[in-house]
Amino acid sequence: MGPADAPRHHRPDQAPGSDFTEVRRADDVDEGTFHAVLDDSIRALEQKGVPHLLVGGIAAATYGRPRWTHDVDFLVRPVDAGLALDALGADGFRTEETHPDWLYKAERDGVSVDVIFSITGGILLDDEMLRRGREETIADRPVRVVAPEDMLVIKAVVHDEHMPRHWHDSLAILARGGLDWEYLLRRARSHGARRVLSLLLYAQSNDIVVPNGPVRALFDAIFEEWPDR
Repeated sequence: MGPADAPRHHRPDQAPGSDFTEVRRADDVDEGTFHAVLDDSIRALEQKGVPHLLVGGIAAATYGRPRWTHDVDFLVRPVDAGLALDALGADGFRTEETHPDWLYKAERDGVSVDVIFSITGGILLDDEMLRRGREETIADRPVRVVAPEDMLVIKAVVHDEHMPRHWHDSLAILARGGLDWEYLLRRARSHGARRVLSLLLYAQSNDIVVPNGPVRALFDAIFEEWPDR
């Protein structure tokens, strides 16, 4: 099993061997502290020229499902992961190479900052994903977040029994609408096509408007040899 296929189902801050298990719970961190850490971590990466997009709870909140999160989750390219961690360390964050195949962590004032550079299914930050990243607003501050189509694919792929929030975040993205279906299908065909198809069908069953065309196209892409299976 290679790094791209390694399980990603545990919470990073509960990963075996992590030195950050004493990080305070989310309800112990006030919003002012969280936003200060968010600002500092973005500035640290930008000063070092590290291309990045925000994913996780922050991105989900910008796309229709506001919820409190205690993590700042950055997606960076594998080649930039070390530089990102060094940038945070130089800015006073505690850092560790938690999982050298996909995740590094930093922490300040009880806020965990995840530097993610590989996601289940072989999803990596690439040039197209960077171009399609969006500038959104969190607490009156501009942030760069992953595009909703990429966010939907990521959420569908990493969803698991003990993390139902990913499924519901995805449904909120679909309910918001305005998706580039051609781009979504292209990304889904490369990463987690069956997961995305099941999500689209489930959304339709809950009266969320999902066009039939993308559902049929994804079904055909998966089962093009249907009579033989």
